Amino acid sequence: MSDEFNMSMRKFLKQVGVTSQQAIEEAMRAAGDTAGKSYDVKMVLTIDDLDLEHVVTGKIEGA
Repeated sequence: MSDEFNMSMRKFLKQVGVTSQQAIEEAMRAAGDTAGKSYDVKMVLTIDDLDLEHVVTGKIEGA
């Protein structure tokens, strides 16, 4: 892949990571006491023009 493609992809993924973390932190603060709780999470990445749907699942532990 080209350097331009790699830079574009890295920029997008950095934006996804930063904005997703902010959204999760905001939701956790709004939820109040999350100590000892576990939350199932799912991230869905789609690129319609490439017929791509990529799903990542996991857990986030409350603090």
